[in-house]
Amino acid sequence: MLRKLVLLLSFLLSAVSFSQIGGKAVYQFLNLAQSPRQAALGGKTVTVVDYDVNQAFYNPATINAEMHKRLSVNYGSYFGEVSYGTAAYAYTYDRHLQTFHAGISYVNYGTFEGRDELGNLTSDFTGSEAALSVGYAYNIPWTDMFVGANAKLISSTLESYNSWGAAVDLGFLYVDYDNDINYGLTVRNLGFQIKPYEDTNEKLPLAIDAGISQLMENVPIRWHMTFENLQQWNIAFSNPNRAEGSLDGGSEEEKVSFFNNALRHVILGAELFPEKGFNIRLGYNFRRSEELRILEQRNFSGISVGFGLRFGKVKFDYSYSRYTVAANTSLFGLMIDLE
Repeated sequence: MLRKLVLLLSFLLSAVSFSQIGGKAVYQFLNLAQSPRQAALGGKTVTVVDYDVNQAFYNPATINAEMHKRLSVNYGSYFGEVSYGTAAYAYTYDRHLQTFHAGISYVNYGTFEGRDELGNLTSDFTGSEAALSVGYAYNIPWTDMFVGANAKLISSTLESYNSWGAAVDLGFLYVDYDNDINYGLTVRNLGFQIKPYEDTNEKLPLAIDAGISQLMENVPIRWHMTFENLQQWNIAFSNPNRAEGSLDGGSEEEKVSFFNNALRHVILGAELFPEKGFNIRLGYNFRRSEELRILEQRNFSGISVGFGLRFGKVKFDYSYSRYTVAANTSLFGLMIDLE
């Protein structure tokens, strides 16, 4: 199974050869970390299989009966006045039909000053986006493989412009129970705009992610490795602040090596005491670190930390993600077992 996964990853990495991933699609809020646990482990994990009902946002194949009647709400302040949050719930109808999942995510961009082409004040305006999802997972008979899907309805309002969209997430999961290793693969945000902002239909932020995680045998740690944005090999860009001077007095743009670009697809995470009432989490996002690091100054971009604390049927989660010296984010989450 591992050999097949490696071959599949190699194919995906070599299939597309574009550059950069930002600014080419609408509804970018769909790629925000959906819970404190996800954020603390680096921003994405596709292999967590337990009671965490938030995991289905990133891989619907992880929907399982342990999520039954668990309700989760998460909230965070992003940058400036921007805030966002999610809510999720799962219900197991019976063991044959497995478990259904419902979720909602939203982002509020705050209030902006409206100005005309001459800079004169007009009226203030706001912006917000939301997505409603319904998911289901299925265990392929007589195997340890699972498949799942989310169907999403997306709404976006930016000033006086409105848009609607629809998308699906497809997920695959293989669980090696003998070695406590999980393998996951997701294709997210496959869809289209039902109603564009004006006359032009734009692309959705397609993302292909894969991952592996393992619960270590003699140490209470589960490690995670996620390979993100596999739909596009070259995701690096040349930072003009790192341009090198040339002999003729000009400058040569930064050259991003093959290895450096490859690392930008990698997210590492670790969870201490993953099966206990108190968990400590740590993550490192290589792409975030490279894109946001400051020359000649250590600011620890790309690092994220967090913890989870359970009181009976209630669990509280928190994460802190380091972006720049001036901008960092915190996420707060509450999960309740309603059974």
